[in-house]
Amino acid sequence: MHLNVHPVGAGNHPGAWRWPGADPVAFARIEGYLEVARVAERGKLDAIFLADVPGLHADLTDYPIVNGLEPTLILTAMAVVTERIGLVGTASTTFNEPYNIARRFRALDLISHGRAGWNAVTTSGPRVAANFVATEPDSRSRYERAEEFVAVVRALWDSWGPDGLVLDAEAGVYADMAAIAPIDHHGRHFDVRGPITLPPSEQGHPVIYHAGVSDQVWTLTARTAEAMFTAAVDAEAAAADAARIRARAAGFGRAPDSFLFLPGFVTTLGGTEEEALRRRRELDELADVESSVHWVARGLGLPPDALELDRPVPAPLREALPVPTGHGRHAVLLAKAGHTVRDIIARGGASGHVLGVGAPEQVADQIETWFRAGAVDGFTVMPDVTFDGLPAFVDHVVPILQRRGIFRTDYRGRTLREHHGLPLPASAARRSRDAVGV
Repeated sequence: MHLNVHPVGAGNHPGAWRWPGADPVAFARIEGYLEVARVAERGKLDAIFLADVPGLHADLTDYPIVNGLEPTLILTAMAVVTERIGLVGTASTTFNEPYNIARRFRALDLISHGRAGWNAVTTSGPRVAANFVATEPDSRSRYERAEEFVAVVRALWDSWGPDGLVLDAEAGVYADMAAIAPIDHHGRHFDVRGPITLPPSEQGHPVIYHAGVSDQVWTLTARTAEAMFTAAVDAEAAAADAARIRARAAGFGRAPDSFLFLPGFVTTLGGTEEEALRRRRELDELADVESSVHWVARGLGLPPDALELDRPVPAPLREALPVPTGHGRHAVLLAKAGHTVRDIIARGGASGHVLGVGAPEQVADQIETWFRAGAVDGFTVMPDVTFDGLPAFVDHVVPILQRRGIFRTDYRGRTLREHHGLPLPASAARRSRDAVGV
């Protein structure tokens, strides 16, 4: 199986910043990120996955651990203190230009010797959009732009052919410009000449990720992704989602297994189940309840003032909830089952991600069950509190998975593609790789 880690500032629980020993400003300090990289590599995890929103999309009064430092800067620093672990960063296709993104991630891929990945997302939200445009693009426009954006970036990465760098010192020939060609792209959203300024890395080009739960993300993933970060309700639903996306990939002429399905998995660990449950309760008590209610309401498509913390969603509203789809479906399913809003929050309905709460053996059992059922290719682990939750997972859960023979005991390669079991792009060439010192 494959395991990534998704660190979010002090942690993935909204109460993490108040947890004893946590750094409430971790989202803006590089030291914590570097420690995450060292610990994750010690655990032989596939990659570090960094989300990003290029703007303040929510108030900081209740949940200050949102945006971090710019992902490629963090990952570049991580590359210097690690040797093997993959480095996946998010960059918006809505508020960037393809050439800049292609160049930035190519540079990260070369700096890290082939360990980079790009999570291409279609950023939305009026607060963020107002930093870039007068009017926020609609969903259809954002996804049309994203599809063309990814195609242009890939073309730029492929603009260096197999024999681009000649390096014939005797003849005085440095490069063959016939093999380093403009892409001359002229599309609906972009006009890009190319080529890019840098040769391929050891893995050819960065691994392309997409993230989300909408039908449009599924289609974009089926067309272009090599890995996907998403939210899952349970193993059965995750397996169904993966099957639908793989069927779409086949419809686009791709092999159904040409990408990895890696949903989020929020962990709360204790020496015993009782300790883990107590830790979760204490974190819940530190979290801002109104903020959590807001996120539940958003997932249900209801106004926050329609909900009461210790009551179920009112029956008329509950019966009118739509068929559960998208990021809010976890909350919808819990609401339809008659759980109180407080219980929906405690069961992970506010985040949309499955929870792993228990002793190491219990959490390992949960992971193994999903994996052996074919529901997932692995998980994107989301520790509740970063500074102690990630080491707990690496030191106590990973060894169990290794003993069971479902997770590596050491890296077998050096690139992210090798960790993920993905092939080199067709454009990758040994001469170019040799030329950059591999």
